[in-house]
Amino acid sequence: MPRVRYVPVQDPTRVRDVRVAAEEAAAAAGLDERRTATAALVATELATNLLKHAQAGEVLVEVVDPPVPGEGRPGQVVQITALDHGPGISDVDGALRDGFSTTGSLGAGLGTCRRLADDFALHSALGRGTVAVARVGPVGGGSAEAAGVRVGGVNVPFAGADFSGDAWAWVRSGDRLTLMLADGLGHGSEAARASTAAVEELRHRAGLPPAECLPKLHTALAGTRGAAVAVAQLDTWTGRLRFAGIGNVTARLREGGRWRTLLSRPGIVGVHRPLTVREEEAAWTAESLLILHTDGLPGRWTPPPDTGLPPADPAVTAAVAVRDAGSPARPVRDDTAVAVLAPAPPDRP
Repeated sequence: MPRVRYVPVQDPTRVRDVRVAAEEAAAAAGLDERRTATAALVATELATNLLKHAQAGEVLVEVVDPPVPGEGRPGQVVQITALDHGPGISDVDGALRDGFSTTGSLGAGLGTCRRLADDFALHSALGRGTVAVARVGPVGGGSAEAAGVRVGGVNVPFAGADFSGDAWAWVRSGDRLTLMLADGLGHGSEAARASTAAVEELRHRAGLPPAECLPKLHTALAGTRGAAVAVAQLDTWTGRLRFAGIGNVTARLREGGRWRTLLSRPGIVGVHRPLTVREEEAAWTAESLLILHTDGLPGRWTPPPDTGLPPADPAVTAAVAVRDAGSPARPVRDDTAVAVLAPAPPDRP
């Protein structure tokens, strides 16, 4: 079961914990010594930046699929997410330049992260806080094939546990890209076992439409606690999105200037599923955005109007949703995962 490394950063002693978490994740991703050192340095800089500018925050270190979908099983990357509820950054572009500092330091932190990471993205709002996401993969890694979309997500384990009962994954087969989010019942390792089983089965069902994929997942999860599962499939050739879900994973699709909720059927994959699963279908355009989230976010949560506007990284969009759903005084109430499917900006694959 993939481990999610969650480190609250309230004092300088936790910076070392963040570095160790990055080194462990790099080993799990199979990175070599040089790329492991890069991941550790980026994680250290992000954790240090939290203390300098927000006094406290959180760092998530995960091993994830890269954001640009390619055929077959992709090489995995280390994703480091730093988020805070601090004052925000008034000049984001300036903060990314080497030498920029508001604390009297050398000002190399964020600029270093952007240079060293394979992907780096930052979102900051005055009075709300900052989110930074960096990815470090193997030398020469990444997808050689462009799909015109990007995928990303974050996963926050409840109460800082080693394992989250939630899991997300994507697979690609030709022009079909399938994104899945699973929420294993309960918390801890048994919930994680159920959601991990869903991810592994999805790897073998890349070409199936959502309504046909869910029965396969149901069989694969037999003997586990079961999970709520949502499956969305985009045909990049026809520009059509198909969706089906069982359980309480929420799906919201941006259509023009409004958000449409895609409906799931009641049930538990692996335990009890409906006899029939209905698919919803919608057009996919350059302005579309799909957000899947588990019930760690409030069920009535609605994305703000500026959510995921290009060129936002989909993992940043997911992390901002998690940050804004909680606060230091009101942390999230469950394992919380958010997965996002977004069009690639025009200047990117």
